[in-house]
Amino acid sequence: MDAQSGASLGMMIVWMVVIFGMMYFLMIRPQKKEQKRLQAMLNSMEVGDSIVTTGGFYGVIIDMTDEDVIVEFGNNKNCRIPMRKQAIAEVEKAEQASA
Repeated sequence: MDAQSGASLGMMIVWMVVIFGMMYFLMIRPQKKEQKRLQAMLNSMEVGDSIVTTGGFYGVIIDMTDEDVIVEFGNNKNCRIPMRKQAIAEVEKAEQASA
């Protein structure tokens, strides 16, 4: 192996490290940050909060368990549907909704 091929192999390794570093900061890190934000939002939910589901439905939380919530949709008090917490896209606290 001569010095020229050794230097090009070293540069190729450096470029691969740089590309993987860029991929981490542009793709993986923002995704983990968003997952942490979503988990914090789901952990801070309480009964009475207004929500929007991933399907676009608006409702109010009327009961909660560890993994599920019961949501009341619309003005009809008989429209109560149990759903997974992961199906909730946005939460608006009860204090913010009344203000």
